[in-house]
Amino acid sequence: SKLFNAPQLRRRRRISVLLPFDYATSERRYPVLYLQDGQNLFEDDAPFGTWGVDKQLAALAQRGRGDFIVVAIDHGGRERIKEFSPYDSQKWGEGLGRDYARFLAETLKPHIDKKFRTQPDREHTAIGGSSMGGLISIYAGLMFPNVYSKFMIFSPSLWVSPKLYFEPVQFSKTDTTKIYLYAGGKEGAAMVANSNRFKGAIERRGYDPARLAFNLVIDPEGRHNEARWGQEFPKAAEWLFYD
Repeated sequence: SKLFNAPQLRRRRRISVLLPFDYATSERRYPVLYLQDGQNLFEDDAPFGTWGVDKQLAALAQRGRGDFIVVAIDHGGRERIKEFSPYDSQKWGEGLGRDYARFLAETLKPHIDKKFRTQPDREHTAIGGSSMGGLISIYAGLMFPNVYSKFMIFSPSLWVSPKLYFEPVQFSKTDTTKIYLYAGGKEGAAMVANSNRFKGAIERRGYDPARLAFNLVIDPEGRHNEARWGQEFPKAAEWLFYD
């Protein structure tokens, strides 16, 4: 982990990089998954619980499925909602989502690609997160369709930004895009409905199903918490990187 300058946000941010178990002994290049809310991904004493990504990766590796790099970006604490909001709102004020998405694509990714043996092309670059982190991951994909082809979206806070449904979705017309969208039935009345609405909004734009793979997973008993997202992580990773 190290503190990293985020010039678009005029602040520094802790970035953690989890390397595949065989990284040091191989000369391979690896796909990369950029995940939001780094504080909640693998620290056992995280305030809201943890996804346990390090343990999940170890389990995936035992099945020959763990060979991708995870870059975890800490959220901004009190600034989190602003940084993850794509648009200005009366409730939270200025949305810094555009600046945050630019930080990921224009500053952080080039640094990671230079420092580590990545597969830097779109086909091998994924982004994801949960709740507000899921919302900003969708928006980052809309802003930078040439950067990301795989999306791990858990319980996105779509209600914060209804405008997102009307954004011109410009996923690549020539290469495949894969979206894994998870929603829980115990997360409030709108979560499943909004997730269905988002899937419909993208599909209505006439995307060729051979180019856009959309996996909407609904758990009627799913609650809005880190432990549940952690359970979903290996399933989503397998589908995005290996299926």
